[in-house]
Amino acid sequence: MAAKKTSRRPVKSRKTKAASKKVRPLRWLLRKMIWVGVIAMGIMALAVVIYAGLNPPTTHTIWSEGKRLGTVDHHWVDVDDIAPVMLRSVVAAEDANFCNHWGFDMSAIRAAIAEGGKRGGSTISQQVVKNVYFWQERSYIRKAMEGAMTPMVEAVWSKRRILEVYLNIAEFDTGIFGVEAAAQHYFGVSPEELSPRQASLLAAVLPSPKTRSASKPSSYVSKRARAIEGGAATILRDGRADCFE
Repeated sequence: MAAKKTSRRPVKSRKTKAASKKVRPLRWLLRKMIWVGVIAMGIMALAVVIYAGLNPPTTHTIWSEGKRLGTVDHHWVDVDDIAPVMLRSVVAAEDANFCNHWGFDMSAIRAAIAEGGKRGGSTISQQVVKNVYFWQERSYIRKAMEGAMTPMVEAVWSKRRILEVYLNIAEFDTGIFGVEAAAQHYFGVSPEELSPRQASLLAAVLPSPKTRSASKPSSYVSKRARAIEGGAATILRDGRADCFE
């Protein structure tokens, strides 16, 4: 009777086994980076959802100015208690295509690049993300996180909510934050009582609040305010205010 053949698996040498167990640094690093990215995106998404309904209690800028000055003037006001012309004025001044983009205005970015960075290309949405969640100093890390969060905010928040947050955290003078404090500080009125001229003057100081005044405007600020007032009326007529009115 013929003997049965037995099949043997090839025995791996000790050297082969050791090589298979050896950690591959690049693969391990890539895996860790992916996990860190996933966790970071999850945290950012949660932060966006929270502030979709909860008002930010402060920002890094408000906190740092309070620490520097000893105190700041900041009072939150609901968007329904702000004159609609104020919303239109900041859009006309800072982001005329606010209703037509998803967080990034590519035409404004191209124009900024063409002018060598002499003009800003940030949308109101980007400014809100930067001011609510991050810090002012420029860095590639901050810009990367800002770029990731801006579409999230656009997807979760309404355009009206974005403007509400923007107008409540913007700095209008040294230590004066939000449209409530600014309206009282410059004109002695509530935000809902702002006239088109007053709203345009407030919007005109936003790019440089520490060097411009709405109550004692320079010739440049006064000229800019007239242009903003006209722009606010234009976006109302042509429908570019429909997303937040």
